[in-house]
Amino acid sequence: MERELVISVSKDVTTIAFLEDKYLVEVHKEKRNKQYSVGDIYLGKVKKIMNGLNAAFIDIGYERDAFLHYNDLGPKFQSYNKYIRTATQHPTNLEKLETLNFLPDISKYGKISEVLTPGQKIMVQIIKEPISSKGPRLTTEVSIAGRNIVLIPFTNKISVSQKIREKEERERLRQLIKSIKPNNFGVIIRTVAKNRRVAVLDSELRGLMQKWNTALMKLPETEVGELLLGELDQTSALLRDVLNSSFNGIYVDDKSTYYEIKDYLNSIAPGVQKILKLYTGGKEDIFEYYGVDKQIKSSFGKIVNLKKGAYLIIEHTEALHVVDVNSGNRTASKTDQQTNAFEVNAMAVDEIARQLRLRDMGGIVVVDFIDMYNAAHKADIFKRMLEKMSYDRTKHSILPLTKFGLMQITRQRVRPEISFQTVEPCPVCEGTGQVQPSVLVVDEIEDTLKHIVTETKPKKLVLKVHPFLYSFFTKGLISIKLKWKMKYKFGLKIEKEKDFHFLEFNFYNEDDKKIQF
Repeated sequence: MERELVISVSKDVTTIAFLEDKYLVEVHKEKRNKQYSVGDIYLGKVKKIMNGLNAAFIDIGYERDAFLHYNDLGPKFQSYNKYIRTATQHPTNLEKLETLNFLPDISKYGKISEVLTPGQKIMVQIIKEPISSKGPRLTTEVSIAGRNIVLIPFTNKISVSQKIREKEERERLRQLIKSIKPNNFGVIIRTVAKNRRVAVLDSELRGLMQKWNTALMKLPETEVGELLLGELDQTSALLRDVLNSSFNGIYVDDKSTYYEIKDYLNSIAPGVQKILKLYTGGKEDIFEYYGVDKQIKSSFGKIVNLKKGAYLIIEHTEALHVVDVNSGNRTASKTDQQTNAFEVNAMAVDEIARQLRLRDMGGIVVVDFIDMYNAAHKADIFKRMLEKMSYDRTKHSILPLTKFGLMQITRQRVRPEISFQTVEPCPVCEGTGQVQPSVLVVDEIEDTLKHIVTETKPKKLVLKVHPFLYSFFTKGLISIKLKWKMKYKFGLKIEKEKDFHFLEFNFYNEDDKKIQF
């Protein structure tokens, strides 16, 4: 599969398009002055305990306080809290985490008021960006992501990505990490770590350990709401997470960003800088040149067209997203109704999986497929959705079709949904929502005709109008066209122009030039 990144950089926003076989599958928009990103670690202060929610609101400098639920504290919170408090108040007495004896785990069913108090300082990490009127969501189970592994303090668990399926390779990586990781640090082995040598993983582990220690060292001088450890920008994070040998090109239109990416590529994958290209095209925007702009405009509307007349309708509510599959004017002359329904649903699965990634839709998604009575067809649709969604890096869960033909999908929501303006001002009303009454258009055309005939006396006159108006003017025993000829003693030809909007009209002279009036 051919994979490419196309990066457009403007004054305020960096937009990243991820293409697979020239087909747009993901779009990421990042404000260049953005303050908060998933993965950022802050020093916060407990503002309010909400016993009813079993949660606390934390001040991290954002206009709305962040949200920390009891379940996001982690089982080792007592050890974590004591350690961070010591690092903040008495850094010289701080024991190395590798030799620390953990305190007992907190109860799964405990209350947040038992472990947190208002005014308490706490180190937290963002796991969800601010969405709508909600502030960021936080955790105290801090993790530091690298390209091949993720480092997790206050645990000894080693996990291997489920996408690494070979039993021997999973065990090799597990034993390798076990031999090099420090005590009291857990590690998640990512998919790209497959077949990596110990030297590469050891070097990355040391780098992540250094980041952790740097964050601890900054604690005594850090004020509430200040950043302790920042996640990479979205461009670098996307490269870290998806870059592999199948990538064919990375194209960027900003020289400064080009050199930043080049340096980052050199640090994570030396030798692949050759796939990075600086776009220096002329009048065409980089998204226009690589066909991204057209795909964005055709993919982000309420209605998404499929092949042969079928289409999707995508609606968004506060609680969930709804996708309705429609066969439209698709004909099935060679197939029965059930086969036709299955074929449309199969097409819809491919596009729905793409739309979820493209719009970064999170939460609950309900898909209303066309009714199918064949159990094998239903099973095939479910299997196909599982396969297509396997390319989605975001955590998700899919349930089989219900007897009503509904499929339920949950997809982790960590940032606001991506959206683009895909409509243009109406050419008739110019965006005002009001047009001239249609009953007046005939009078307006006749007044214009009278003015042209009286003032310019042309040898030939052609009136071009919308096909509906053409029929209105020319049909009937005594048509309006004939009445005008008799009234103004002038030959008039009327032509239909299908590209005109309903109330649009123009007059042309003998040289076929539009007459200004």
